[in-house]
Amino acid sequence: QLQASGGGLVQAGGSLSLSCAASGRTFSNNYVGWFRQAPGKEREFVATTSRSGTTYYSDSAKGRFTISGDRAKKTTYLQMNSLKPEDTAVYFCAARPSSVILSQLRNAYAYDYWGQGTLVTVSS
Repeated sequence: QLQASGGGLVQAGGSLSLSCAASGRTFSNNYVGWFRQAPGKEREFVATTSRSGTTYYSDSAKGRFTISGDRAKKTTYLQMNSLKPEDTAVYFCAARPSSVILSQLRNAYAYDYWGQGTLVTVSS
């Protein structure tokens, strides 16, 4: 199971840190990623990290967001800085146990497990 938390209301330019805690069989995932879905829009890729620490970001997240993992705590984090109103969305974490070509990880179908989502609202 994956449990996402840390969402909330923040002003534009502010920061939030999201957490994704893994339990059960998902704890040995090769990849953990973050996606987001704004009202009326499709779910979109934000960032992903591998067990080895390789990271991959969307263009909108690059330079503002940082994904990291703490294997001992079985938790993956998404530090979001310089938030913009267009970052408002429900953020989901997802995990994939098996290996895959890195470029495939920007697709939601590449992930096997999903958390319940946490709402991030950025006010202007």
